[in-house]
Amino acid sequence: MIGHSDAEKAFLEAWQGDRLHHAWLLAGPQGMGKGAFADRVARFLVTHATAGEAESLDDRGEESAARLVDAGNHPEILRLVRQAKDKAKDLARNITIEQVRELKARLHFSLSLGERRVIIVDAIDDLEASASNALLKTLEEPPAKTLFLLVSHSPGRLLPTIRSRCRSLRFQPVDHDVMTAWLHEMRPMLEMAEVRAIVAASGGVPGKALALIDSDVATMEKKLLAIASSGDPENRLREALAREVGGTSNRARLELVIDIVPGLLARIARERPVAEVAPVLAQWDRVQRTVRDAIRGSYDGAMVGFEIGNCLAELAPRAGQPAR
Repeated sequence: MIGHSDAEKAFLEAWQGDRLHHAWLLAGPQGMGKGAFADRVARFLVTHATAGEAESLDDRGEESAARLVDAGNHPEILRLVRQAKDKAKDLARNITIEQVRELKARLHFSLSLGERRVIIVDAIDDLEASASNALLKTLEEPPAKTLFLLVSHSPGRLLPTIRSRCRSLRFQPVDHDVMTAWLHEMRPMLEMAEVRAIVAASGGVPGKALALIDSDVATMEKKLLAIASSGDPENRLREALAREVGGTSNRARLELVIDIVPGLLARIARERPVAEVAPVLAQWDRVQRTVRDAIRGSYDGAMVGFEIGNCLAELAPRAGQPAR
């Protein structure tokens, strides 16, 4: 895992000092591996009966309990996640109040194995309003020997009363150089130009970087840079971009463009004199508004792609100005 060292150190220090808070908010961008971190913590807690020395959350601990965790059958690790809503296995939009009620009923049972029960909520952002209120009551009066791990991609949107009941562990985007070295080690067959393009598009989020590996980021970046450098005076490049990302079958290509553009604009801003940065920032803001409006509505991918192309075209050098 990458990007977990600070959170792991903080948790182990609390455990070693026998100062474990009953609820932990694992907060940060989606794709940072917060759910995987919660799994590691849960495994660690149910395989270690008492506080003591441990160098890593991956310390195996008590073997019979570890085997149950490996098989996904440990009775004291409980989860709240969105459930499949139909035979197509599409996930429900929210974690429901009924799921929280079922969980609360389970908490009245005595421990059947070990000294601690662990509840993973992944993600707490997915709880419907009534479910959040129901869970809050449990966090306010937590059962003995029970620890909650609440995964959140948008902690600012949670009930303040939920945040106040938790100790927070922040998962920050990984440094550019660290991400580059990690991705190069993970996928040594990638050209360094592709690695750098993926790292820039990922925004320091490892999960997003891995998802981008098969997306030909470098080629798409070249197409976007061509619009920004030439201005695309005859609209040919923008029209080609719109065709490439339009329609439901090309949604992944549109998402790739949305991932790439912020990093691309940041790079353009860094390469320009201070006096020329403001127009780049203005187009960055315009791109963000375009994406927000698209996400809120049932949007036409081709239209979004063309508008993003318009933003980039505005950054081309004007007549009489040197190209950069």
